[in-house]
Amino acid sequence: MFPRLELFTPYALLFLRLMAGLVFVDSGYNDLKSPGARSTSLGLPKGLLLFLGVAELLGGIAVIIGFLPQLAAVGLILIMLGALQKKMFVWKTGFWGKDGFGWNYELILVSMLLVILCTNGGPFVV
Repeated sequence: MFPRLELFTPYALLFLRLMAGLVFVDSGYNDLKSPGARSTSLGLPKGLLLFLGVAELLGGIAVIIGFLPQLAAVGLILIMLGALQKKMFVWKTGFWGKDGFGWNYELILVSMLLVILCTNGGPFVV
């Protein structure tokens, strides 16, 4: 139906990396900006939250610039699996959750990261 769209695959993968990376850079930055308030709201120790913030920030940057994107994707997937576990089994939010704070968001990010993992982020990597 749409001929030759595969020519745009490298650009689509670059855009996917940019969008996924921006989410993690922003989340990591917010964790590091106010770790006390974030650790209280998430119910995590402050030290663990600082570690997760640094991991999200660096992993997001690595995904964006394409520096070891598969390794960064694996690390970020592990963080998302922890978030899924917390939302599903500790907080018991539904798929959509109250006010849109369900675990659908984490599944979308894991899906994006799986594409990055399986494609090495495309040809535009460092």
